[in-house]
Amino acid sequence: MDGVLVDSEDYWHVAEREEILPRVLADGSDSPELDEVTGMYYGEIYDYLAEHYEVVVDRDEFMTLYDETAESIYGERVELLDGARAFVDELRDAGVPVALVSSSPRDWIEVVLDRFALAFDLIAPAEEFDGPGKPEPGLYEEAIRDLGGTIDRAVAVEDSENGVLAAARSGAYTIAVRDDHNAATDLSAADEVVDRDDPEALFASVRQSTRTIRESVSGSNGNSG
Repeated sequence: MDGVLVDSEDYWHVAEREEILPRVLADGSDSPELDEVTGMYYGEIYDYLAEHYEVVVDRDEFMTLYDETAESIYGERVELLDGARAFVDELRDAGVPVALVSSSPRDWIEVVLDRFALAFDLIAPAEEFDGPGKPEPGLYEEAIRDLGGTIDRAVAVEDSENGVLAAARSGAYTIAVRDDHNAATDLSAADEVVDRDDPEALFASVRQSTRTIRESVSGSNGNSG
């Protein structure tokens, strides 16, 4: 969701750098590069910061800071990627099950779904997965199984280093989205990289990869499903 469907990372990066991290970390202490935590579930971000940096707030205060910031970002500020709603509908109408696999909690996701009238076959938030989130692959592996699919027939779209690593490690064909907020991010684990400012190129990449998978499966077993 974040950085792909909606431009939320543009706002999250500013909020984390200028508001959240200065309140969470001790004055004068080291601060993480944002790529270290972008794409992670915010509960795991706290654990990561507490392990590697000098944190001066407890977990509840940290989570509250994120929830308050999320309310403004998702409810008022983000914009949907041009053509995204119609493209998701197109895939589902063509018989391609589509999941939203996100490190954002369900409450944040529901704001985006309601605000932009989006529908998916499966919503898979990291907070509801019994295991480590991105960059580990389990969240993707479970979502693909829950869709009734298999890893070798899955396509994932991501924009963060942690997200790309999770998708690629699962074995899914991984398309990374490049934008201003991740201009210097290492996306090399992806199978291909496309620009978010060209949504039609992104949609074409997804269409092509799903078509290639279907043709490969059809050619190997005679079925077209």
